[in-house]
Amino acid sequence: MKKIVVLTSGGDAPGMNAAIRAVVRTGNYYGLSVYGCKLGYQGLVDEKLILLEPENVANCIQHGGTILKAERCAAFYEKSVRDRCRDFLASNHIDGLIVIGGNGTFHGAALLSEEGGPATIGIPGTIDNDIPNTDYTVGFDTARNTALQAIDKIRDTASSHNRNFLVEVMGRKSGFLAVDVGIAGGAEVIVIPEFEISVQAIADKLTQHKRPKQSSIIVVAEADKPGRSIEMAEQLEKITHVPYRVCILGHTQRGGSPTMMDRLIASEMGFLAVKSLMEKESHKMTAVKRGEVVLAAFPKLDESMRVFTDKRLLELNEVLCV
Repeated sequence: MKKIVVLTSGGDAPGMNAAIRAVVRTGNYYGLSVYGCKLGYQGLVDEKLILLEPENVANCIQHGGTILKAERCAAFYEKSVRDRCRDFLASNHIDGLIVIGGNGTFHGAALLSEEGGPATIGIPGTIDNDIPNTDYTVGFDTARNTALQAIDKIRDTASSHNRNFLVEVMGRKSGFLAVDVGIAGGAEVIVIPEFEISVQAIADKLTQHKRPKQSSIIVVAEADKPGRSIEMAEQLEKITHVPYRVCILGHTQRGGSPTMMDRLIASEMGFLAVKSLMEKESHKMTAVKRGEVVLAAFPKLDESMRVFTDKRLLELNEVLCV
């Protein structure tokens, strides 16, 4: 193992820069040449690599986003395109590839690896926390703290004006973010795709409290339909005859300085990714299991995203909001 490439792909997540920094400096420490590929797989398609020295990743650990840029590259799903990328990497004597991203990123890396590409290790980076085989993904903690800060501020104005709010958070097919934020933010109702609840049931919960409430917060996961909370608010108004305001947090959850937890885990994962390549591991990913950063199998190509299943936490929120 002499030359490795690192790239970030798909949606950005806070902590990606900490992972890049760890990959570059770990590789340098062990005598490897580390190259960066900008704009994810598009950089491979365009055959552009940049040598990354330790100074190139200085002063980036505290910044959100990714210094290597990230993009989705539909062309990479075509085998003829991957063949050209594989030949390009081979001609540049690249021995290892580290990809940072979500399910789509890992899917592309798995295909490249299976088709004879370089040894490959993935680092899970997505605010949705929805990648199989790991309990945690880089960016999740920052996103939930960003959303929680927003809910705390919305709660202030809700209480001051006796208003009801629907706060929509990200979570394309999973409710991890909504559940954590809802419990920590004292939401009266949490709506997630795994355990959908009808608008009528939401109205019943809000109108049948054991104690009178002058304001309420409903946390809604976008569930692959950004803006769906607007329609829910309109339906709730018709049922309860009470106005509801909507706040869609959107991409604010992806930005901002990463938390200590995201910086630490991303750094550990970057270090483990390089060490794993040096130990001739491939077609695997770094993961958090039972609180430890370990190596795990790549998700299977036909495996669906990880979804929220812990109904105990939803029961907890029911109890706390009585």
